[in-house]
Amino acid sequence: MMIRVRSRDGSERVTVQNPQITVSELKILIENQLRVPVSNQTLSKNQNLLLAKTQEEMNRFTDLSNPQTLISSLGISHGSMIYLAYEGERKVAGPTLHPAGLFGRKMTMDDLIAKQMRVTRQENPHSESVSFDRDAANAFQHYVNDSLAFAVKRSGFMYGTVTEGKVEVDFIYEPPQQGSEENLILLRDPDEENLVEAIALGLGMRKVGFIFTQTISQNKKDYTLSNSEILQAAQLHSESEIKEWVTAVVKLEVNEDGGADVHFEAFQMSDMCIRLYKEGWFETECGGEVDPKLSRMKKDVVVGGKDTKEVDNDFFLVVVKIFDHQGPLSSTFPIENRMTPVTMKALKSHMDRTKSLSFVKRISDFHLLLFLARFLDLNADVPALAGCVHAQSAVPEGYQLLIESMASA
Repeated sequence: MMIRVRSRDGSERVTVQNPQITVSELKILIENQLRVPVSNQTLSKNQNLLLAKTQEEMNRFTDLSNPQTLISSLGISHGSMIYLAYEGERKVAGPTLHPAGLFGRKMTMDDLIAKQMRVTRQENPHSESVSFDRDAANAFQHYVNDSLAFAVKRSGFMYGTVTEGKVEVDFIYEPPQQGSEENLILLRDPDEENLVEAIALGLGMRKVGFIFTQTISQNKKDYTLSNSEILQAAQLHSESEIKEWVTAVVKLEVNEDGGADVHFEAFQMSDMCIRLYKEGWFETECGGEVDPKLSRMKKDVVVGGKDTKEVDNDFFLVVVKIFDHQGPLSSTFPIENRMTPVTMKALKSHMDRTKSLSFVKRISDFHLLLFLARFLDLNADVPALAGCVHAQSAVPEGYQLLIESMASA
């Protein structure tokens, strides 16, 4: 079976032959396959492990500390995600290369396949355009500009609709995450994402893309997207179920007066990029020795008639035109997973501030619906309430009383 292991380096996989192994045996497999010594491993099913900054903080995560415990007794099975923290650096063994020429040497099947992998620029995206709800886009960029000062990376999943190749983004969900100047780790919460999907379903929307910011320090570097950003974008694009999936980047750019303006750009990862990612061609452990504007391949590909293992990231980007619109939702309720937790006080403040509106208008905010969803039934109440917002119909009195009582609690 396969177990997913997420660390500060991203998500990797460990192959397990026997599901009835102990924690100690799992650590040995991680050492053999991921090159992290057993003595340097801290494992947990709790994603907050990745937020620990010292060994003392890591030691507080004890659910996988008993070496004799069977992993099956902890609910770890095929496809499970566990979290790995370690100190220091590690090197991951690369593929064994066998040079092949035209004379006196045999070409392997891999060599022949590599010769057919021609990376060229894709002229046309599957998405003709992407349009951002003004309030949603402003709420996202306002936070990264005013609160984070573009000093650390921030991201969100974009939700909306796709009509004849045109993508409309009506709200942005910001998952738990850890950002730094160069890296962005998503600490995704499956339970919370189930609530988001239920709300989107009721609103007649779906996940349509990924948005993230680049930091001020990145603006000084000569690339559109870095190799790590290409990898993350390709991973999320390949997980999506739609060909129109859009990746958007937000950054500061110097204007003609010498000031800084917030700038949005939108792309699709090319079909070849997604194919190479799905088939495992990308090197995922490049380290600092690789120019960030280049993506390294495990085997040669053909670019401009030449065999190479390094591809300019721009070859993988297809530009998508950007528009804006006024969507059906507001974005005035405090947004999830930011520095300040959202409390019942925020609900009371929001309901008091919107007293002059109809009740359905008062709750027509995705972030408010997500807050309420934590106290409602996922399968019945959440889509029903979102459905009222979608249709802009009267909210049943029972829901009104419940929400009002929560606000006044």
